[in-house]
Amino acid sequence: MTVGLTNEELARYDRQLKVPTFGVNEQIKLKQASILIAGVGGLGSAAAYYLVAAGVGKVKLVDEGRIELSNLNRQILYSTNDLGKLKVTVASRRLRDLNPEVDIVGISEKISESTINGLLKDIDLVIDGQDNFKTRFLINEECVKKKIPLIHAAVYGFEGRLMTIIPYKGPCLRCLLPEPPPEPPIVPVMAPTPGILGALQALEAIKVLAGVGEPAIGKLIIVDGRELSFYTINVEKDPECPICGEKKVDD
Repeated sequence: MTVGLTNEELARYDRQLKVPTFGVNEQIKLKQASILIAGVGGLGSAAAYYLVAAGVGKVKLVDEGRIELSNLNRQILYSTNDLGKLKVTVASRRLRDLNPEVDIVGISEKISESTINGLLKDIDLVIDGQDNFKTRFLINEECVKKKIPLIHAAVYGFEGRLMTIIPYKGPCLRCLLPEPPPEPPIVPVMAPTPGILGALQALEAIKVLAGVGEPAIGKLIIVDGRELSFYTINVEKDPECPICGEKKVDD
């Protein structure tokens, strides 16, 4: 089936269609794509907002949480009137209001070994919006197995980091972190930090899906909000990685 753009879509996406190297063909690639937002918190809210605004065809939101007052300093899809409501319910409504052209699916369930396969069905790219490394590692492993691109990001205080994972074309999360790092019971977050990293995740996702620019494959992007500095650390693919290395269990 031939997929084109309606006159309304041409008007809605007019400013990005004027970007050099990004035109109608690239916009159609976004329209044909299905993505999973794994967690609709600080990172996931910002990434989802920009990806829906940009015209990704289908967005699946997965989060089992309800909105709490402490979420509202950084989770931009929610307001005080939403306290106690399911995140995916409110986020889905807000995103449909933003762009009714996008198919929004909200799923309120925990990402686990028993649910991950179903959640990744027919997905072209995953946004890592998680706040714990047990779940991050699980998502990384399944994305590598299924060869699904994964945009990883994490935040702590004023700082954040991002890495784009294209299975077997560069390192995966376990190449970067062979073992889960220690995690505090509550992660401190300065309000704008996840917004910056979530927007960068959306930008990387657009580049991967549309085939434009150079995604941060094999590069860990460090954002230091205190100094307003960006650093890049090269990350090598680990041949001994249990997930994507030469001796991995599953070929």
